[in-house]
Amino acid sequence: MAMLSFRHATGVACFVLAFCAGHGSLGAQDTASASAMSAKDTNSQVEDQADLSRSSGLLPYESFQLENGLTVVFHVDRSDPVVAVNLTAHVGSAREVPGRTGFAHMFEHLLFLESENLGKGGLDRLSARIGGSGANGSTSRDRTNYLQTVPNNALEKMLWAEADKLGWFINTVTDPVLAKEKQVVKNEKRQGVDNRPYGHLFSVLRSNLYPSDHPYHWEVIGSLEDLQAATLEDVKTFYRNWYTPNNVTLVVAGDFDTAQARAWVERYFAEIPRGPEIAPLEPRSATLDTVKSFYHEDNFAEQPLLAMIWPAVPEYHPDSYPLAILAALLSDGKSAPLNQVLIDEQKLTAGVAAFTPTNELAGEFLLSVTAFEDIDLDRVAAAIKAGFARFEENGISEDALGRAKIEQEVAFYSGLQSVLGKSASLAQYSIFAGDPGFVDQDLANIQAVTAQDVMRVYRQYIKDRPFVAASFVPKGSPDLALAGAVKADVVEEQVVVGAEEEFDASIAATYEPTPSTFDRSIEPPAGASPVLATPDIWETQLANGLTVLGIEDKEIPLVEFTLSIDGGHLLDTPEKNGVANLLGEMMTRGTAKRTPAELEEAIAALGAEIEVVASDEAMLLRGETLARNFVPVMQLVTEILLEPRWDENEFALAKALTDSRILAQQTDPTQLADLAARYVTYGADDIRSRSALGSRTSLASLGLDDLKAFYAANLDPQIASFRIVGDVPQADVLAALAPLADAWPRGTAQRPAAQRPAVPDRAGIYFYDLPGAKQSVFMFTHPAMLRTDDDYYPATVANYRLGGGGFASRLTQELREGKGYTYGIFSAFNSTAREGRFDLFSQVRSNVTLEATELVRDILLDYAGTFTTEDLAVTKSFFINSKARQFESFRAKLGILADVDLYDLPYDYVARENEIVEAITVDEIRQLAQTYILPERMNYVIVGDAETQLGRLSVLGLGEPVVLNEAVDRLIR
Repeated sequence: MAMLSFRHATGVACFVLAFCAGHGSLGAQDTASASAMSAKDTNSQVEDQADLSRSSGLLPYESFQLENGLTVVFHVDRSDPVVAVNLTAHVGSAREVPGRTGFAHMFEHLLFLESENLGKGGLDRLSARIGGSGANGSTSRDRTNYLQTVPNNALEKMLWAEADKLGWFINTVTDPVLAKEKQVVKNEKRQGVDNRPYGHLFSVLRSNLYPSDHPYHWEVIGSLEDLQAATLEDVKTFYRNWYTPNNVTLVVAGDFDTAQARAWVERYFAEIPRGPEIAPLEPRSATLDTVKSFYHEDNFAEQPLLAMIWPAVPEYHPDSYPLAILAALLSDGKSAPLNQVLIDEQKLTAGVAAFTPTNELAGEFLLSVTAFEDIDLDRVAAAIKAGFARFEENGISEDALGRAKIEQEVAFYSGLQSVLGKSASLAQYSIFAGDPGFVDQDLANIQAVTAQDVMRVYRQYIKDRPFVAASFVPKGSPDLALAGAVKADVVEEQVVVGAEEEFDASIAATYEPTPSTFDRSIEPPAGASPVLATPDIWETQLANGLTVLGIEDKEIPLVEFTLSIDGGHLLDTPEKNGVANLLGEMMTRGTAKRTPAELEEAIAALGAEIEVVASDEAMLLRGETLARNFVPVMQLVTEILLEPRWDENEFALAKALTDSRILAQQTDPTQLADLAARYVTYGADDIRSRSALGSRTSLASLGLDDLKAFYAANLDPQIASFRIVGDVPQADVLAALAPLADAWPRGTAQRPAAQRPAVPDRAGIYFYDLPGAKQSVFMFTHPAMLRTDDDYYPATVANYRLGGGGFASRLTQELREGKGYTYGIFSAFNSTAREGRFDLFSQVRSNVTLEATELVRDILLDYAGTFTTEDLAVTKSFFINSKARQFESFRAKLGILADVDLYDLPYDYVARENEIVEAITVDEIRQLAQTYILPERMNYVIVGDAETQLGRLSVLGLGEPVVLNEAVDRLIR
């Protein structure tokens, strides 16, 4: 489903969310007794009800419905002591009306802020105290969900809180709260749409694919004008119409007792009144009589992009499955016809994307090609047509069809690693397929697709059928657009200093409390603390010096692994920058035994993914596969690692791809902020000041001999580690690695050293000019301690209430919740065994660049001296309770293995960290903050519009801003 990004996602990271403080005046013993009595009484009622449905299969579940219409789904998963709670309302942007677009998404924001019995901060405050993953949510065209993972002893608290949002929320919304949240959502739109390359693409496509009276005519985020026009009465009407039990599904997934959970659901949700009956919307696919073509000159694009969208079918329609396979067959891999024509033969682009967004009412088939610099998009369109012709001529082999199916099988299992993912799937199937257990049929439908099905839907929906085309070209290059394209109607905001309305969101609402049959202001008690079971880690070293660490996990039939070889970008030189990255690109482009196409097909046939990338400090070979295919996948890994192909044609393609990525960096605000921060931290002569991609100049100078020399000198097992998590026992892992160990001899490579940069003597302010930027990107930074320093973890704990705790942090509370300046802001210690930095990142609306910088600096200056016992209590509660979630996913377990390996930590270091948290004091936090968070010695780096913002910054007292364009551009151009 098309989905707006989670509300807590920023441009560079999804940050942990949490809050503080408790509710209730009764003691824990009184509250526990009341809950136990209620559960006992309710159990006697629910046992006699006949509405319980059960299912086995990939996601076994229990389901029932309350008298008020609330649908409830339970899924038990005992693998970790956590539960996910997912409340999904069957309402999205499709239920909006013209003039109020973006309202469903804005309402999602509002629902987190407060309710009558949770008080200010709502779920976010609660999440911090119980160690939750952070109250999160997302809005699509057809639904809005609210979800998070918590330790299983907090399940009753979560059900109490979710019920409060559903039944005791609307009275707390005020005009100032609405005004503030409008600014937050508008910042989100600027960040995700207005201030990035091709941000307006989907709006152009869909507003012209669907007629103005179609519910999908507008984007989920809506328009800034419509958001500003929303009134408090609009909010109340929307809540009463759509946030009713009979339009909501509640899913609980994880380690819990279903009978007890049902009793709690009855207690907290049953008295919420049923709402008006809601008539379903009928499916309505788009129809086109002719091809439509539009163009837009994009302020942030350096390369032309062509996108083409065809009307297709709704989600779970029988034809949606072969259409998804069709997209993969057209564009995935070397043998895909579009890749053959556009990439290998005509060399117009580095990649072709084809996908099939499907929704409740309609679906789409979309092709997108970002062409190389100065390529006329008419050439791209002609090449796409030639690729279609080749697809028709060659047909579909059973091998290619099988690879596409097995890739989707792996994607299914990957999405079910966490209880949060399982809860989302169950809610999705329950609402849109009418059956929480539809996952098994969904997978079966994919596996049943035939080549004839794929060719039939190609002819029915794509071949010679009308479509909408969008040409997005760099500013000043309209001649690159498709011939005959009409200028698109794109509204670009004018950001004016002082134009935003003032508000005070702290003003409390006055209202008559919503009645209840019991006192809902009493927060339920926590259950018994979950037992944190550290996974069994095994470790050994092979004869060639390769270190191997693993965790066996039988929950799902997958394996994930990482082969890490020390060095990476750190071993590049300024003159030959980009070698490590290019080597990573080349290593999966065939082997001495296999052509690139043959290697890709061999990997895909096993349901595997293998990539090689250069990080700042390592070469990383990462893979995922079905557990049953681990041995043959490792045979391919051995080939990739030890028998590179060094194909001249593939090398040229890899350079073209990298050049395209370097070009894209030049107008990407977030990447520019990172590059600028690197420059001021390390200086121009240090390789870390430069992008791992290299510059366009250094890239042009590189040859295959440079890659071969890097490969021979630096890929050495004695400075490498293999880390694995999944359904493969240690003995089988070592057996599969034996051929690699025999064929990969120990070398003489040394682990690279790196000089630690000095902390500046005084703060400085630096500016990179990006003309027309709608937001200013902050990357405020200074060098900090190493990951191996004793103070690293305590300092991370100290940063929680500053900027590491999402909604529990002062930075978020002040800049987002208090002022509406930003969509998200966070700070963190980013450290390795070689170096460390303290970084603060945000994107603020352009017209408050000065004010936001002043506010951030004041918060940093005040933090150490104002940290309180309440701050300490919230911090401790979060860190101790959140440990229950530490080992849930394969990725989390791989992270544990990496920490053990890279930083020489004990296997139970996560449990030992609890001892640090338990013992830490307010004075120690204050001392850590004062020692390691240094606003008076920080580099304040800003990327924004110099014409409107640069001159204002001189009043900060940090000296005149230093403009970095010339210096940074030298390193990337």
